[in-house]
Amino acid sequence: MGRRAATVQSSIRADPSRNLPLLQPSSVDDGGPQTEPREAGALALAPVPVKTSATLEATLPDDYALAPEEDLLARAARARRSLGDDALVLAHHYQCDEVVAFADATGDSFKLARHAARSRSPFIVFCGVHFMAETADILTRPDQAVILPDLAAGCSMADMAHVRQVEDCWEALREAGGGATVPITYMNSSAAIKAFCGRHGGAVCTSSNARRLIEWALGRGERVLFLPDQHLGRNTAHAMGHPLESMVVWDPALSMGGLTPGALRAARFVLWKGHCSVHTRFTLEDVHRFRAAHPEGRVLVHPECTFDVVQAADCWGSTEYIRRVLDEAEPGSTWAIGTEIHLTNRLASEHPDKSVRSLSPVMCLCATMYRIDPPHLCWALESLVRGEVVHRVSVPTEVAAEAVVALERMLEIA
Repeated sequence: MGRRAATVQSSIRADPSRNLPLLQPSSVDDGGPQTEPREAGALALAPVPVKTSATLEATLPDDYALAPEEDLLARAARARRSLGDDALVLAHHYQCDEVVAFADATGDSFKLARHAARSRSPFIVFCGVHFMAETADILTRPDQAVILPDLAAGCSMADMAHVRQVEDCWEALREAGGGATVPITYMNSSAAIKAFCGRHGGAVCTSSNARRLIEWALGRGERVLFLPDQHLGRNTAHAMGHPLESMVVWDPALSMGGLTPGALRAARFVLWKGHCSVHTRFTLEDVHRFRAAHPEGRVLVHPECTFDVVQAADCWGSTEYIRRVLDEAEPGSTWAIGTEIHLTNRLASEHPDKSVRSLSPVMCLCATMYRIDPPHLCWALESLVRGEVVHRVSVPTEVAAEAVVALERMLEIA
């Protein structure tokens, strides 16, 4: 990433009119966009500007919003074939199956960002949420465009920490004293928060490497500011042997975060009051209900779940850890999974020799992720074939330069 980071720092990332290859569209009749199948990489490209999200942040046209899904899927497939290697389609694990079917790669947010960073495709269609597309834009070249099919696909957790609020917290920690604070932000945060951590000697973490990043931070300071997910921070720190009493929660809606200077000085961990709206739906009652019905069953949850649920589970870990545990599980075993329902259902279909179900009887759906649907994906793909880039995500140069520092620190440590 080092060379890529240097590129980010020296390029004008915020300019929506920067030169990008223009896709020469195949024939389109008056009845709507119809693309002809082509060999991979067969589109003619010319180094001239395309229309970007600066001019095409429009409402989904009726031609897509009202079209039957089977027609949209067929049209999207034709557009995908036409684009060939000129587009890379990435889909997060939580996407619906209809979108995943178009993906060149699936994974968690950072795994997909690394796929984007390695890609030579001029267009990255990111089927995820906004912070994921931002990270991909930070890690890709200036001549690549990252496209989020629906800009309304945000992340409620990432939105719970705004950089001005974090700066207020940082100033309160400085005034409280008690030693140096090292900020660690979860990948599920905005580019501005990642840049804040890069600027203040901190780093980014994932649910897979949070323990290593916290260990690193404690080696550099007396206190860790962990944001924006309090549950990942609490569960990880507790698993490392730190008592709950060493942790306080900073509530950005309250004066001084609802804390006193003395509480801040005494704290080893300052956890931001943020959470995942999906994983916090799983409850201790869900665990008890499953165990009563399946005494032999095992509970496997994500660390974004609340502390009591994680403590009651048999095992917990990142999305990739959950996948690995099920891959290695004994045939005939029974599992309740505490994570997003699309991933859980996909895991159940991938492991027909095991009984895999959601821990909760209530559908735990990532509603914002679900905004990337066949109509929006078809629109993004057919727009590229027409020579248009809709809903491009572009991180300003100065923000990208500081954010990539925090990302590089993570890679060096983990």
